[in-house]
Amino acid sequence: MSLPDVLSLSRVPFLFLIAAALSVPGPPQGLAVLAFLLFVVAALTDWLDGLVARQQGTVSDYGKLMDALTDKILMVGLFVTFLATGLLPGWTLLFLLLILAREFLITGLRMLAAVRQVVLAAEGAGKLKMVLQVVSAGLLLLGAALPAAAGLFSVLGIIAFVAAALLTAYSGGLYLWKYRGLLLRAGEAA
Repeated sequence: MSLPDVLSLSRVPFLFLIAAALSVPGPPQGLAVLAFLLFVVAALTDWLDGLVARQQGTVSDYGKLMDALTDKILMVGLFVTFLATGLLPGWTLLFLLLILAREFLITGLRMLAAVRQVVLAAEGAGKLKMVLQVVSAGLLLLGAALPAAAGLFSVLGIIAFVAAALLTAYSGGLYLWKYRGLLLRAGEAA
């Protein structure tokens, strides 16, 4: 397994470490700071895995698929954790379900494409939604880590989350439309 693949897969354990830190009742400020720092490192692995793969000339279809998949696992897992721990209010559940539905649909589409030896390139809207999701998670974690400014970071994080959810749905629609031929051929084959 290449270093970029290890970096990509490392985001999954980071999710569990962050969730554990936030799941302690309270959580104590030190654990909230730890959760924020772990998130920063996890986010950096997303940038670093691609950089290392390009520098080493080890860019692969497997790496592209795993990078996208671990991004989804990290972000959706964090948002579920935020909802469970109160960093996201209950009314955001519908937005979280929107994100979850889109991620499952697009992952399924990517798997279908992979079976047909087609790699779905990341689209601009998809990259932007990832940036908004990361910003939202960072702001919400920063609010937990800095109680004095929690209100401001929380509001900004929730606004970014809602915007990310809407952009997530939009980018999912773009993917489904662009690759509708794959879906239609799969439906005919069934």
